[in-house]
Amino acid sequence: MSKEARIDKWLWAARIFKTRSIAADACKNKRVSVDGVFVKPSHMVKVGNVVSVKKSPITYSFKIIDCIEQRVGAKMLPGIYENVTDAKQYELLEMSRISGFVDRARGTGRPTKKERRMLDDFIDPVMFGFEDFDDDTDDEDL
Repeated sequence: MSKEARIDKWLWAARIFKTRSIAADACKNKRVSVDGVFVKPSHMVKVGNVVSVKKSPITYSFKIIDCIEQRVGAKMLPGIYENVTDAKQYELLEMSRISGFVDRARGTGRPTKKERRMLDDFIDPVMFGFEDFDDDTDDEDL
């Protein structure tokens, strides 16, 4: 076991990200910090560092117990890092699950039931006076 590891390799090996390229992109887009400082994918981490990873809508925090660069099985993860994520972050996650609409701005996406009813009322033929329209006229009369 090594004493140091690249952050992108460690994030992948510790199964925090599915691929190493996704981990590197997260570092480049300032979603990964080590001890409060945003880092590049090539940053070397040591045992005892606290890694914070922003995965919308919350920020996970992990204390490094072992520096690895080779992916390990899920059963071995308790020996790799300790999850030190704040309980408030998990409350925020639960609230976003309950609310349903995480990042949907008002007026975007598919209409809600209420908006759909309002659209139907707006487009309703009664509003335009089509209920009196008689389609039985003969073209010969013209």
